[in-house]
Amino acid sequence: MQRAGLPFDAVASGQLLGKAPWMAAANSYHLWRGYRQSVALLRRWRPTVCLITGGFASVPVALAARRLNVSVLIYLPDLRPGLAIRFLQRWATKVAVSLPEAASYFGAKAVVTGYPVREDFSHWQRAEARAALGLAAEKPVLLVFGGSRGARSINRALVTALPNILPLAQVLHVSGPLDSAWVTRMAENLPSALRQDYHHYAYLYDEMAAALHAADLAVSRAGASVLGELPVAGLPTVLVPYPYAGQHQRLNAEYLQRAGGAVIVPDAQLQRDLWPTLHALLEDDQRRQKMRTVLHDMARWDAAERLAALVVESSGE
Repeated sequence: MQRAGLPFDAVASGQLLGKAPWMAAANSYHLWRGYRQSVALLRRWRPTVCLITGGFASVPVALAARRLNVSVLIYLPDLRPGLAIRFLQRWATKVAVSLPEAASYFGAKAVVTGYPVREDFSHWQRAEARAALGLAAEKPVLLVFGGSRGARSINRALVTALPNILPLAQVLHVSGPLDSAWVTRMAENLPSALRQDYHHYAYLYDEMAAALHAADLAVSRAGASVLGELPVAGLPTVLVPYPYAGQHQRLNAEYLQRAGGAVIVPDAQLQRDLWPTLHALLEDDQRRQKMRTVLHDMARWDAAERLAALVVESSGE
């Protein structure tokens, strides 16, 4: 929020589902405290609409909005709503969803907007993106990332496979800050002829749109953003759903795999299967092009505008 220059206030919250009784009791208190904090904040801010995207953190805010007669608009980024959204949707004026398949959970309240992405995601061309990141123009590019904090299992599997991958492709590796030091040390052991095609970053933000457009193939987790960013970038991807994220990442990955835009490698099989999967895709230009076409056909370029219009409509202005 600071990066975007937006004001931000945090409120207390806590998860109840799946917690031990004593933890659930403590979190119930945090939810009540967050509710009181939210009421105070909403009275100070005096909003006309409250946009929530799910998770237990949204519950106290949405309940406070209901108490103060502030319109509640829900946006569901994933394919299936979690417990919080299922509970709160009864008080929502509308529920925006990324995909038509998610609309069935909400009946007449559902509006398919698509998944909104930053405006700069639509501005990059491949040659321009590669030049901006210091990548060679002709050699294929593999982008590997695991979210803002990284993904250790992906990092380990990639480092193991680098000697096989680098003769075929440049690697743009966003390791996350937690693994950055050891990944850097491991990369120093690469032969000098290969090291020049390995580009390691602890974290990318402003450059992430360029990275997605520069790549021919990616490896990533399967958070909700893959439903918007991969189609807009038209980027074929090997998806590795985080095994401890409930069903959301698995469902997102299966949706893109069924459509033909992605391939799934389970987290537990990464060390064995990552390199053979990447090798098959890097050697098959025709298959990657089919995947790219499928993804481009799925893209909703105006998702942000659709969601913004729904916010304005829900506010009554």
